[in-house]
Amino acid sequence: MTSLDVSGEREPALVHPTRAGARRAAVLAVWLVGLSAQAQETAPVAQRHLQALQVEKGPVVDGVLDDEVWKRASFTSDFLQKEPEQGKPASLHTEVAFVYDANALYVGARMSGATAEDIETVMTRRDESGSAERLIISLDTYRDRRTAYSFAITAAGVRVDWYHPDDHEYVRDLSFNPVWEARTTHASDGWVAELRIPFSQLRFDAVNEQVWGLNISRAIPRRNEDDFWVVVPRDITGWSSRFGELSGIRGVAPSYRIELVPYVAGDLRADSGANPRAGTPFENQRPYSGRAGLDGKVGLGPNLNLDVTVNPDFGQIDADPAQVNLTDFEIIVDERRPFFTEGSQLFNNNNTNNNGPAYFYSRRIGAAPRLRARADFVDSLRASPIWGAAKLTGRLSSGLSLGALGAFTGDGYADTYDFDTQEQGRVKLDSRTGYGVLRAQQELGKGSTVGATLTTLYRDIGAGEGRTLELAREAYAGGADFRLRLLGGEYIVSGYAGGSLVRGAPESISRLQRSSARYFQRPDQTYVHLDPDATSMAGYALGAKVVRQSGEHWLWNGSIGVESPGFELNDLGRLGTTDDIDVTLGLTYRETDPGPLLRGYSLRLLGYGNWNYGGVRTVNQFQLASEVTFLNFWESSLTLAYLPRAFSDSLTRGGPLMQTPQGLEAGFTLNNNTAGTQLWTVDALAWAYEDGSRGASLKGGLTVQPFRNLRLSLEPVASIQTDARQYMATLGEGRPETYGNRYVFGTVRRRELALRFRANLFLTPDLSLEAYAEPFASAGAYSELGELARARGRLLRNYGEDGTSLMRLEDGGWQVMDGTSSFLLDDQDFNVRSFRSNVVLRWEWQPGSTLFVVWQQDRSASQLLGNALAPRALGDALLSPGGHTFAVKLTWWFPAG
Repeated sequence: MTSLDVSGEREPALVHPTRAGARRAAVLAVWLVGLSAQAQETAPVAQRHLQALQVEKGPVVDGVLDDEVWKRASFTSDFLQKEPEQGKPASLHTEVAFVYDANALYVGARMSGATAEDIETVMTRRDESGSAERLIISLDTYRDRRTAYSFAITAAGVRVDWYHPDDHEYVRDLSFNPVWEARTTHASDGWVAELRIPFSQLRFDAVNEQVWGLNISRAIPRRNEDDFWVVVPRDITGWSSRFGELSGIRGVAPSYRIELVPYVAGDLRADSGANPRAGTPFENQRPYSGRAGLDGKVGLGPNLNLDVTVNPDFGQIDADPAQVNLTDFEIIVDERRPFFTEGSQLFNNNNTNNNGPAYFYSRRIGAAPRLRARADFVDSLRASPIWGAAKLTGRLSSGLSLGALGAFTGDGYADTYDFDTQEQGRVKLDSRTGYGVLRAQQELGKGSTVGATLTTLYRDIGAGEGRTLELAREAYAGGADFRLRLLGGEYIVSGYAGGSLVRGAPESISRLQRSSARYFQRPDQTYVHLDPDATSMAGYALGAKVVRQSGEHWLWNGSIGVESPGFELNDLGRLGTTDDIDVTLGLTYRETDPGPLLRGYSLRLLGYGNWNYGGVRTVNQFQLASEVTFLNFWESSLTLAYLPRAFSDSLTRGGPLMQTPQGLEAGFTLNNNTAGTQLWTVDALAWAYEDGSRGASLKGGLTVQPFRNLRLSLEPVASIQTDARQYMATLGEGRPETYGNRYVFGTVRRRELALRFRANLFLTPDLSLEAYAEPFASAGAYSELGELARARGRLLRNYGEDGTSLMRLEDGGWQVMDGTSSFLLDDQDFNVRSFRSNVVLRWEWQPGSTLFVVWQQDRSASQLLGNALAPRALGDALLSPGGHTFAVKLTWWFPAG
């Protein structure tokens, strides 16, 4: 089951159709495709047009515009406001022209300013514009009216770029990272920008004359003004489908380019505080290491790209935030590694269009082994070695987009040591693995698509050394999906169908059957069963969704979906739970025209329900949400949700159904005008349930720029919560009411505090010193222990009552007496401190070539005393034992061809 999005833009799905239903669905799909094509043919076509000037040699990119070519170029102006007064002429003059030579497209722009104070020139890091004034050039190079590249330059000379994978102005893939140049200069009457965008960094069809979609925008934060060459109205969801045209680019030859980025890096590690390896044979391990690798990019014509990496290194990437997980589900973390983020939008059909299962989750490749060794001391890999990876991405002139990815990782081991026996060991936790992903997507008219995805995985387990027999030997998954854009993008109809197959030893299939995704061992269900001898498992997923996404006031969405109990993606994809039937309905009323009190607002009603294949309602939710934008551009939202009682098939972690309590949740956010240099935000959440579970969390954010080139941000997070039904253990010798087992729960009172800090010093647009630090403290104490009184119930049989006794042991843990039975429960109280930090000096010493100097810290401690919300708790995190890593990484960019 995927998570619920308050916007109503949730994973679509469809119940398994009958044969007659399938025929009707096929007829409906054909009709919708025809309607889509007819509607798109009559969709309004943007009237603005600009001609690019061909020159023998492009101008020198210095931000001056004194080259002869700019005197011959045609400049366009007449920009209109989208904010604050939609449709009115821009308050300041902007003019832009395009020229090109055989290798690159050049953009020259002059932006006037009434006074010097009109121009905000605060400096930011590469790929961040902050509150600086900026010019944005957006190009739909395929003229598919669905995708676009955007290149922005700020008044401070900082380059920002992103990719629009969908026809939406604010759906942006920031992993797009081309090599291009830009310079700016300032004068008393404004500022000037000059850009050089190599054709080798763009993808386009191999035709003699290029006709690209074009939009140009200028953001003037000090006036809260956004000016556009072509304005997309506020009540329209669209972007590249509304562009004007850039023509005149002729004779651009296909570029069979080669770009190589080798690197060398070295590490020096030092421990502070207690050495975690003290007293083990690993105490005096070598503290330094070196490595080298290579990234490469090969252009196969103007629209296909082959990326390769050998022994990739990601040492300059921020560490994942610390978290304490008391659930039986994995924590999903964002992908930050450049090789996997760049061009990822095609592979991630679930993230881009919310259309189908997440077949590919790139953090699986190179992840830490998912199995654990058992010993007094365990030193396991934090990341499996990636021997190499390659991916092919691009779009053919027929409108067919292709993506193929392959990767190989090495064995994963853990070193172990037993202090009593002084036995040293090495346990194999993962085997050499090959990964494969294939995605194909065909354009249908203007913005509609049909696609297919296939993923494969093979592990070289052999006879099963260590624990590797518990892992799948082979895994296959994939499916087809469609997305139809109707009536000029006012409506979107989408759907998908897919399946999965996993093979392996009985140990691996049994582990999957028992996993938190499905719990086949549940004693009170009859539609699936645990097969300990099975060597394979298969399943399917189906779904459909319809959305009205544009309109003056009323928007709505509806979806229905199914994931069968045997559906499995977690070897290469991402799946929380399966055995789900989901239904979502949403209705929104919005006002986009400013009024006397508000600039705009929306009200949204949402209903969501989930059932398993046994027909049991496991989740139900009704939600009311509002969003407002005030006249001063402050923004606020309020969300209220009611969750009726339902039955959980996962709370007992493989046991019988357990009733969930009804409850209320409320969320509130408020932030000031994001166009300023001093930013703040407040995000509060509170909840209360009838069983006594309750809590609140508060998250804040403050960003200040005391100097033009120094940016500081602080993000405190605090939470207090009581979970009245926190699972602790499953024990035998239970009562018939719970199928002979004891399902033990406790009330856990949790306190958590984190403080995320960033400091960025920008010496030049290409040289910066960036620091990230996060002290973290979390504590939890258990009390009021008891066992589930009966299946499908919510009440506990509390220990210490009903003929039982509960005694706290001196060395931790609990002893429970129940008649003649006696059993022990482990002490599960926790008090964790963690500190992670990353300081990076980043210098792009020439385009595409970068020097990184890195200092990382990773400290942690557990079983401490004290309140996690006390200020000293974060100080304890800074003083916890851990390690320092000092690294230097140097990359070179060698373009050829």
